[in-house]
Amino acid sequence: MQGTVATFDPQTHTGTLLLDDGSEMPFPAEAFHASGLRLLRLGQRVAVEAGEDGRVVKVRIPGIS
Repeated sequence: MQGTVATFDPQTHTGTLLLDDGSEMPFPAEAFHASGLRLLRLGQRVAVEAGEDGRVVKVRIPGIS
């Protein structure tokens, strides 16, 4: 699944994504840390991995593990 970064708090490393279907999906700091990224920018395209419960478990740059 892919989306666009709608909000990102560099202090808490949490934020929300705007998915391609128009829905918003929050992501926790753990999903950001799982990516190995240092920062996200508003409007940045990202790939999202969700767990069985539908919660975001990893936010990453498309094409990069």
